[in-house]
Parts: sequence; C-alpha cells; structure tokens
Amino acid sequence: MSHDSNKLIAIAGGGLLGRLLAWQLLRKGFAVHLYEAGAFTPSPAAAFTAAGMISPYSEAVVSDYSVYRMGLFALDQWQQWVADLQRSPEQPPLFHRQGSLVVAHPQDVSELQQFQHELRHILPGEGGYRTVNGADIRQLEPDLQPGFQQGLLLENEGHLDNRGLLDQLFADIQALGGQCFEFTPVLHVKPHTLVLEHEEKNYPLVIDCRGLGARSEWPELRGVRGETLHVQTREIQLQRPVRLMHPRYQLYIVPKPNHRFMIGATQIESEDRTPISLQSSLELSSALYTLSPAFAEARIVETGVNLRPAFMNNMPRVVVNDGIITANGLFRHGYLLAPAVVCNVMAAILNTADAPFNSYLRSAYDHTQP
Repeated sequence: MSHDSNKLIAIAGGGLLGRLLAWQLLRKGFAVHLYEAGAFTPSPAAAFTAAGMISPYSEAVVSDYSVYRMGLFALDQWQQWVADLQRSPEQPPLFHRQGSLVVAHPQDVSELQQFQHELRHILPGEGGYRTVNGADIRQLEPDLQPGFQQGLLLENEGHLDNRGLLDQLFADIQALGGQCFEFTPVLHVKPHTLVLEHEEKNYPLVIDCRGLGARSEWPELRGVRGETLHVQTREIQLQRPVRLMHPRYQLYIVPKPNHRFMIGATQIESEDRTPISLQSSLELSSALYTLSPAFAEARIVETGVNLRPAFMNNMPRVVVNDGIITANGLFRHGYLLAPAVVCNVMAAILNTADAPFNSYLRSAYDHTQP
C-alpha cells in the first residue's frame, strides 16, 4: 500500500489499538475517522480495565517466546511514544520503568524458586532480572510487610497509567484533526467499507480493531474474563508493580495515580460480564492484606470486569488485504503487544520493507480473507 498523505482512513474500534493507530496515522499526515461503539471517555475497552503492565519477563514463563520478544520491543516503544504525546511538564508521567518485584511468603517460596528456574531456562544468559533478599525488598518497597525474605526484581519491566494514556491519546487525536464518532457501532467491516446501523461508509482503506465486536467476521474470537479491584489509601506507597506468587494464583498490584492501587489475578475462560464474584473479591482482598496490613483500611473504590479478545492460540493477528486491515486478539497482553501490532500495521500502510514481527503476526494469515 503506497503512502498518500491525502488518503482518508477509517478505523473501527476506539480502544487501545484504534487510538494508537489513529494517532500514528494523523502524525504521518493521513486523515482519520475513528468509530467507537460506546463512549470514548470512559472507554468500555479492555484497555481501560487493564493493569497497564509492560512485563515481558513475567510473561516469558507462561507465554510464547514471541510474547517476550515483542514485550522487549514495547518497553522502548512506549518510552518513545509517551515522550511524543502532547503533555505539559506539570502533568504526572504516564510511563514508569522502575521494574517489577516478585515476592512470595515463606510457605510459598517454592513457587518463587520454580518461577526463577523457568525464567533462567527460557532466557539463558539474558539479564534484566536479579534475586533480592529481605533487606533488598525492604529498601525497594519499605511499605511491604517485613516477612518477605526472597524475591526477584525484574529490573527492565515497566508500567503505564493506562487510563491517563487513553485520555491523552484521545485528546491528541482531536488536536491533530481526527474525526471521532462515539456511540456509533460498526456492524460489519468489508474492504473499503464500514457497515453502520443505518448506512454504509466507503473509504480508501478501513482498519478493523473492534476486539470482540469483530466476531461477525472472526467467529473464532473468544472473550477471556478478567476481574480487578481498585483500592485507595494514603497509608502505603509502592514504586513499582508487585507480584505475589501463590499456589492457586499470581496476584499483581499496580500503583496508579491519586493513591490508588489496581489488583488483579484472574483469567477465567468465560464470557460472563456480570460483576466480580464474592470469591474473587475475597481472594484479591486477602492476598492484598498479606502484602501489607496497611491495606486493611484501604477503601474499595472500584471493581472491574471485562473480556479480553483472544484467538485459540492467544496470539494477536494482523491480516492485510486490499482495502482492509484487521488487527485483533491481544488477549491479556494489550499494552505488552500493542506496539508490535501497531508498528506492523503502520509498516503495511506505509509500504516499508521492515514490518516488525511479521513472522509472528502476519505470515500465517496475510492475504487471506477472514
């Protein structure tokens, strides 16, 4: 596809992929129409509910090796993208790169040791993480309870203020002249065409990144339920995400602005969108309390449930055809894999020779109709 700065591109889906692509295309001189089935603020997308962790080392143990490689790419790409967003110096940072800390209670140290063993086996000779003892943990995160004596510091990992990022992307898209249509569901996407409720819109190129909304074209997409808890307290501070190894779950807690903390652990093969279960709420709350008793007086300010779009292999796909590009299937790796997916799509549009991670994202699906 040749680069034509006058070309108008329509994007179906205003979640993370849709916003990033709109922002990138506008900065390259394209005109963009961005369609979203719900509101832009707050967004109904999985990216709004997500933790925003950029954690390639954590995922290396449980995911395909390509997820790790794309995650390393994401760490540098996010740093660059966040620097390019139109933010004033007074605004709080969107991207933090102080690593993440993995800990376990004494009775669960074997879980931590197994995690470390698998990490060394999968990433032999690679740095980016180191073992820490109790004194190190207390220096890194003094507000954690003092019983943790062993841990891993995954030094190269980072995390995003995901909601601040989504809002800033939307603001930049508008400032750059993008036309945004909220509460405008796209029912079907065809080459050069978006099918809306009462009309069809024709464009030189359309990009479909509707997540589960694209199931009319991709029936094999499934939703994977995730549940989160948000608490607020001034009694504790964390500098980085903390993961708690446990035989039943791996809880993670991510610091957010305004003294908030986001807690998650669940990955449920269900498309149930009803509120968080009592069992999940108890497990998340209990595990949070064991990280630090100071969380006892934290206020629960939000519970969240959302569905992450996934294909059967839990890997994303980019499909390029004449007049239409599809990007979908980020699973629970939204912020980790989005940079690779977005840069791959941009390479297809700009017709550049080097499309990053083509063998992972496109080779098996390129030039095939869904």
